[in-house]
Amino acid sequence: MLRPGAARTDSALAVEDRLHAALAVVRVVVTLNMVGLNAYRRDSFDHPDAALLLVCVLVAWTGAAIWLYRDHARRTPLLLVADLAVVLAALALTPWAKSPDFNATIPGFYVMGAFFAWAIHWHWRGGLVASVLIAAFDVLTRDHLDQGNYGNTFLILIGGPIVGFMCASLQQMARERDAAERAAAAADERTRLARAVHDGVLQVLAMTQRQGTAAGGEWAELARLAGEQERGLRSLIRQQDTVPEAADGQVDLAGALEAVATAHPVRVEVATPGAAVLLDAHVVAETVAAVRACLDNVLAHAGADASAWVLAQAGADRVTVSVRDDGPGIAEGRLDAAAAEGRLGVASSIRGRIEDVGGTARVESGPWGTEWELTVPVRR
Repeated sequence: MLRPGAARTDSALAVEDRLHAALAVVRVVVTLNMVGLNAYRRDSFDHPDAALLLVCVLVAWTGAAIWLYRDHARRTPLLLVADLAVVLAALALTPWAKSPDFNATIPGFYVMGAFFAWAIHWHWRGGLVASVLIAAFDVLTRDHLDQGNYGNTFLILIGGPIVGFMCASLQQMARERDAAERAAAAADERTRLARAVHDGVLQVLAMTQRQGTAAGGEWAELARLAGEQERGLRSLIRQQDTVPEAADGQVDLAGALEAVATAHPVRVEVATPGAAVLLDAHVVAETVAAVRACLDNVLAHAGADASAWVLAQAGADRVTVSVRDDGPGIAEGRLDAAAAEGRLGVASSIRGRIEDVGGTARVESGPWGTEWELTVPVRR
């Protein structure tokens, strides 16, 4: 709920404006009801001229209140206090204008306008204060309290806080809707920018890196710098697009792969989609562990001077992570021999992890190096 003193958003003010517009209609209805009932009961007044004057004042105040409340700049505490004071004064004058043993007050349902206004402006606290004051004045001016009077008093006491709570809820929902719309608009804009960067700048940097590495010499240094800029730009896009952990327990696989590549001794180039790749935290943890195991194998069998490339591709129902290196490759039959000898490093740390989360792990190797293709499912 809106805390006292907190800034009101445009949406909250719009809701307040609409509530006061509805209250204006209520004021007109209860004013007409008051005029009709007092005209019908005119013979029961001890001071009919004073009662007529009081009714005319209340009618005039209705017109003034509708005009004053129309502009939120005029809805000051002074206006609300004056609104309530008019009602309380009318209640206090009823025993003198009618008779000490009166049954119905002169304002009657007219009091709704004041405590509804307090409820709209100050929510349940304002509605409660106004209701208590109105109920107190209504009760204290009577010689006795019958069942009908008790029912009206009870409705007044609960009406203010309930209406105030509902007004606060409506304003809160309006603020939450605006926040959701802003977040959705920001996400759409980030996605658009990420797509533009991915289709332009990132592709140029990647091409520069590949061609510079192949050319060697002075171009190799340019390729290295292009690779660093590409990784930095991808990391920046993901930081703008994700939070550490989503509300449904999902995390960004792309960011996690970037972190693994940065910390590993082997030179690793990472290529991921421009936007976040959100997966279950457990799936991300197992996939990252499998990728780390692939890189550890590169370090163990090809040395720290070897290079590796990690490519993540996101599909509609699956994500594929490829880990390729430029090492000597895996000798034919070596994996089967290792498994037969009880050395289950590859089977357990790579295949086992991926299969445990419902994915598949496939490896290809040759003189050009080794490539692992890890595919994991996407939960919707």
